[in-house]
Amino acid sequence: MLARWFRRLLLLLFAAGFLWFLWLLGWVLFWGQVNPGSTHFMDLRLAELQLKDPQAQLRQQWVPYERISIHLKRAIIAAEDAKFVDHEGFDWDGIQKAIEKNQKKGRYAAGGSTISQQLAKNLLLTPSKTFWRKGNEVVITLMLEHLWSKRRIFEVYLNVIEWGDGVFGAEAAAHHYYDISAAQLGPEQAARLAAMVPNPRFYDRNREKPGLAKKSAILLRRMPAAEVP
Repeated sequence: MLARWFRRLLLLLFAAGFLWFLWLLGWVLFWGQVNPGSTHFMDLRLAELQLKDPQAQLRQQWVPYERISIHLKRAIIAAEDAKFVDHEGFDWDGIQKAIEKNQKKGRYAAGGSTISQQLAKNLLLTPSKTFWRKGNEVVITLMLEHLWSKRRIFEVYLNVIEWGDGVFGAEAAAHHYYDISAAQLGPEQAARLAAMVPNPRFYDRNREKPGLAKKSAILLRRMPAAEVP
């Protein structure tokens, strides 16, 4: 009797896992052709903002890949994922370096996530650091890498990542910080925006932090070597 119930439980778990996989796959296939109007991460941020102000809205406007400054593309690659065009979703050297850095500091200081991994998390998951979330992130990352082109991954990423308090995507960020379009961003502006990505809401409130200027200068030197899709 116990063995029979155990087998049934395993079958139910397998069926639930398979249905979850199909649900994720469906969204990845859909967004490969249709631009996301929102993401799970954006929905979470909006809910947070509306707890304070029920009328709050996010600022985000989709722009095609070709209407985003080449300087911003290079800056983001230099800042977030220098091997983006070459890897298949995971930068193992970057992950190892992040582990070593975290061990040295005795706390979580670096994640080593690629652009593909970050997009996987933003599209369908939460910011939590549980094994369940990381496992799903791996699955979605593999889907993105095998079903989308690198250009599509980067296009969606640039349009949905957080860039300030309620600010999402390159177009909204360019208007929010510089009152120009994403296509008009120059090298220095692009480097500064890329430097904000790891902690955008903090830098939105603290735009004159010396660390931001220092990181921007480093990215500015790296940008010419950045390879974009």
